[in-house]
Amino acid sequence: MKQLGFKSNIFLAPMAGITDKPMRKLVASFGAGTLVSEMVAINAIQRKNPKSYKIADVRDENYPVIVQLVGGEPSLFGEVVPLIEELGACAIDINMGCPVKKIINNGAGSALMKDIKKASQIIEIVKKNTKLPVSVKFRKGWDHQHVNAVEFASMCENSGASHITIHGRTRSDFYSGQADWDIIAAVKQAVKIPVVGNGDVTTPQKAQEMIDYTQVDGVMIGRAALGAPWLIAQTDAYINHKPLISSPLPEQIKNILFKHLDALIEYYGEKLALPLSRKYAGWYSKGLRDAKRFRENYNKINDLAAARDEIEKYFTSCEPLSGEEA
Repeated sequence: MKQLGFKSNIFLAPMAGITDKPMRKLVASFGAGTLVSEMVAINAIQRKNPKSYKIADVRDENYPVIVQLVGGEPSLFGEVVPLIEELGACAIDINMGCPVKKIINNGAGSALMKDIKKASQIIEIVKKNTKLPVSVKFRKGWDHQHVNAVEFASMCENSGASHITIHGRTRSDFYSGQADWDIIAAVKQAVKIPVVGNGDVTTPQKAQEMIDYTQVDGVMIGRAALGAPWLIAQTDAYINHKPLISSPLPEQIKNILFKHLDALIEYYGEKLALPLSRKYAGWYSKGLRDAKRFRENYNKINDLAAARDEIEKYFTSCEPLSGEEA
């Protein structure tokens, strides 16, 4: 495995509306892991949009954060990159894999897989305007008739990317079906720069399976970390043959959720924190008995004190589902 230049070769995937500062802070509290921000639109940064500035500003985080940029205009990347550097990023990742229609319609995200020339220009102009490492995240291809990940990976390498991350699904797949680890292996064989694999890594054991199967240099975990912020450090420990971190019991999960709620309040304020916490409450209760009832109750609550009471009551008394129930 090649060195990626980060303390850990297990990455928390960038997820819009999820990998914000509260989530990163919580993941970092468990130890190892390389953290990536939510994607930041370069046109919003150029317009000095306060919300985008807040997402991109990682200066007060006491752990390294890769800031991910998304956009379709090469020259605009050149304008924005120096600011991202000032805002504390340890590295810059360029999103060339997002499948969302709004992003695609701007010629960004996965749309760049159909325009390799422009994708190359973007990487080159980012490299020219920053001293930070520059990586690229992309997919298997636009759809199953246009699978060009190997060609795209070679372009990224030739354009100056320090490493690449490949998600083993096409844009047309979104997040459905099974990730294609064979295409990840083919990309790894095609380039000399480090390759990070992404797709269907749900456990530390699955991460090791991906490494063994594809020979990738790192693994990125996304949806499996929802409600399990300890999974990144757990996986790092497993693949590096360190003492394995145990998965928390319900009583411990309760305290983790309280910690997450407090971080949401600190970052967003009380008014926004409660509605934002509802999705996390659902994820943290996954795999526990009567989780559906808890979610229904929690989603009706409009008061933080009542929310804390509901968390206390549920996680103090609940139990994990048995093998048959799960």
